[in-house]
Amino acid sequence: MHLEFRHLRTIRAIHQAGGLARAADMLNMTQSALSHQVKGLEDQAGIELFVRRSKPLKLSAAGLRMLRLAERILPEIDALEEEFRGLKSGKTGRLHIAIECHACFEWLFPVLELFRRAWPEVDVDIRAGLAFGALPALMREEVDLVISSDPVTLDGVIFNPLFDYHPVFVGAAGNPLAAKEVVEAEDFRDQMLITYPVSRDKLDVFTELLTPAKVEPRGTRQVELTAVILMLVASDRGVAVLPDWVLRDIKSNADYITRPLGPGVITKRLYAATRDEDATKPFMAHFLKLGRSEPVKLQRG
Repeated sequence: MHLEFRHLRTIRAIHQAGGLARAADMLNMTQSALSHQVKGLEDQAGIELFVRRSKPLKLSAAGLRMLRLAERILPEIDALEEEFRGLKSGKTGRLHIAIECHACFEWLFPVLELFRRAWPEVDVDIRAGLAFGALPALMREEVDLVISSDPVTLDGVIFNPLFDYHPVFVGAAGNPLAAKEVVEAEDFRDQMLITYPVSRDKLDVFTELLTPAKVEPRGTRQVELTAVILMLVASDRGVAVLPDWVLRDIKSNADYITRPLGPGVITKRLYAATRDEDATKPFMAHFLKLGRSEPVKLQRG
């Protein structure tokens, strides 16, 4: 028996309409064409699907069995068609994000809240567990966007610039480095440096300052959460270097001092890596727009 979705729609329409004429109108076809379709379906099934002597037209036991199948399957098909229409129009889609930047949660959540209100039908997720295999995951289509400050050349991948930021030194108010206007590499030799639990090639303080100067801090301590890093710094258990957007709320806090790194100004840029074909999708373009504008507001305090 060769059963098609149109056959299920026909059974459902006739049951709802109670007759061929009204069902044909519902299906936007002639009554003759509908009768022919029904006869062909019954010939395939080898059994009558309707009790033709009844008014309104009723389904036979076999017809009722097919109706139950239609009522189970057709809503799923209708939902899939609606989803495909949304994808085609750019109203729906998937935005799964991987992050190579622990501190990015500080600005990413406000951005995603604005994004959610504008694109409620887009499936959003943050795949923190893929942080250090993020770009391969992007190419395998396991995620759709990677937040990174380290652009590389990859076929089929675009690094969309978001915004510039400055890595900033933060220490306790009583730390001896409070007397300095600019903190340099040599100043870290006597300091316990608190960092996120990532490799040195992912930490600005090493890539931009300490490694080029061949300077090692007195010690290092890895901490997962930004709030805990700041708590330890306030207790003078160590110092840290964090992006400027993270430190906006503590600049007026008497427990901390913040200083630029030097001797030259250090500027880094964040990117959102996407696959070529995804960058122009309407919802992706809007996310990139928010990712360029909202973090700058946080930087300005």
